[in-house]
Amino acid sequence: MKLYDDIPAERPATPLLDTLDTPAALRAMNAGQLAQVADELRAYLLYSVGVSGGHFGAGLGVVELTVALHHALETPRDRLVWDVGHQAYPHKILTGRREAMTSIRQYGGLAAFPRRAESEYDTFGVGHSSTSISAALGMALAARTGGERRRVCAVIGDGALTAGMAFEALAHAGHVDANLLVVLNDNEMSISENVGGIASYLASILASKPYLAMREEGKKVLAHLPGALELARRTEEHMKGMVSPATLFEEMGFNYIGPLDGHDLPTLVQTLRNIRDLEGPQFLHVKTRKGRGFLPAEADPIGYHAITKLEKSEPEKNGEAPPPLKPQAPAKKKAPKYCNVFGDWLCDMAAVDERLIGITPAMREGSDLIRFSREYPERYFDVAIAEQHAVTLAAGMACESAKPVVAIYSTFLQRGYDQLIHDVAVQHLDVTFAIDRAGVVGEDGPTHHGSLDLSYLRCVPGLVVLAPADEAECRAMLSAAYHHPGPAAVRYPRGSGPGAAIPGHLEPLPIGKAQHRRKAGGDSGRVALLAFGSLNGPAAAVAEALDATHINMRSIKPLDRETVLAAAAEHDLLVTLEENVVAGGAGSAVGELLAAEGVSVSLLQLGLPDAFVEHGKPAELLSECGLDAAGIEAAIRARLGE
Repeated sequence: MKLYDDIPAERPATPLLDTLDTPAALRAMNAGQLAQVADELRAYLLYSVGVSGGHFGAGLGVVELTVALHHALETPRDRLVWDVGHQAYPHKILTGRREAMTSIRQYGGLAAFPRRAESEYDTFGVGHSSTSISAALGMALAARTGGERRRVCAVIGDGALTAGMAFEALAHAGHVDANLLVVLNDNEMSISENVGGIASYLASILASKPYLAMREEGKKVLAHLPGALELARRTEEHMKGMVSPATLFEEMGFNYIGPLDGHDLPTLVQTLRNIRDLEGPQFLHVKTRKGRGFLPAEADPIGYHAITKLEKSEPEKNGEAPPPLKPQAPAKKKAPKYCNVFGDWLCDMAAVDERLIGITPAMREGSDLIRFSREYPERYFDVAIAEQHAVTLAAGMACESAKPVVAIYSTFLQRGYDQLIHDVAVQHLDVTFAIDRAGVVGEDGPTHHGSLDLSYLRCVPGLVVLAPADEAECRAMLSAAYHHPGPAAVRYPRGSGPGAAIPGHLEPLPIGKAQHRRKAGGDSGRVALLAFGSLNGPAAAVAEALDATHINMRSIKPLDRETVLAAAAEHDLLVTLEENVVAGGAGSAVGELLAAEGVSVSLLQLGLPDAFVEHGKPAELLSECGLDAAGIEAAIRARLGE
């Protein structure tokens, strides 16, 4: 295996990889050729992600596994389901998308995750974790019902295996005795450290046809001897348990094989060949190293989970050396992101209230709980990929007068929606939800946009929902939600805000009170913009261009009733602006209020469309949705008949 300590700036030579337009050619290759393909695949992956940016470490870790799977399975007839999809870049390269990889996650380019519409090799669309085994089991059972003989394989990581959904699927697969192969890509959890020559050799033996045939014949012989069959079963179980964590999965009905070195390509290939035609549920445990082959990523797998694209330096012209660099101005301090505002607020509030507890479902870095986890380790709980558990855990804590704060992405809170309603809201428990990544999030696409939360939160009785226009409001709203004696949510976007000065105090904003930011002048004030959260930025520009009133609504639930009714009385047109789908969102709340009060006024509701927004930079996506300043102004002028 070739090792790299930097990312190739130019496209590497990949003569063998270039001949692979489909995985079918892999199945005719010998061991030496497969090893060459793996080396070239790793080099090309490094290059392509350097050009486009994107998920990085997980793909490097499964290069050999991906080659072995496509070599052993007859894809796409055999179904291969990747969990989450962070590790699926090598799969995309091997399945006809090699030259398009530099467009990944870019507007109009390849999707960040496997997607059924993109390729017949992408058998299931993913993005959220822990869905692969359920989906693959469904495919296997459908094939059995239809009389089709095909192998179905789910590849799941050790992190994704922490979710209850994965274990529900495993238990069901064993119960129905499905022809299903589950490959555990174990690159972090200490499930087993017994990886090496003996363990790999034993794994190959356990998967071999002679061993399995001998095992079955032995059962027939021992069946005639009282107690012998049970003794043999227990002996085999304990022997396997000495070198592998077999017991758990075999108790669920799987034939456990492993752990194998996931970078030992010949062993992977031989083992998968042996497993391919076995009947019933099979579980293959492979140990890999995230970032394998790229030394900086191996040393820092979290930091290299994903990278931004690399900027190329200016080439030399006519053989001349490039001009000397100009003295650089001192680097400006980076503006804090909304998640940083939350992380600092959490620590500051914890310092003054010992009841505060922080909870995250495996998003410590993304939600910026790093400092909190270090300063308050006894009050910090990372529950792994278990959003449902995170919410109900918080509910249980609130029953005992603790003050839990659940830090969660908008798209992942969808997974804990029943718990939010049944366990928190119905009991009116004092839980604060800090909802990150609200609105369009960019290159990860429709599985990660937080485009629905205002709609699915607003309908929950007794739940307060707030959306800040800037960083200062975010801090003040977190305090307001925290002090509210019941369930409350603050939803804020990904990335940085407009750069508002962040106060050091913890004073809350009043809940349900809007802020007038601009009053229309004279008789021209026909339009009032009622902006929620992040769209206050473009609203300010549009208000200036149209001489319109601009109101920062701040609170989605409860609405500021007096402000809405006053705006309706003073203007010909109310325009609601939100980075959420229009259906059931903040604009719908305004419309419902006006209808309930019997107020008739022209209402234009602008928000995300009734469609799943694709991937691209947030500015590109907001422009496409008509939610940049130009799009908003054009929509208003069209309504006014201009």
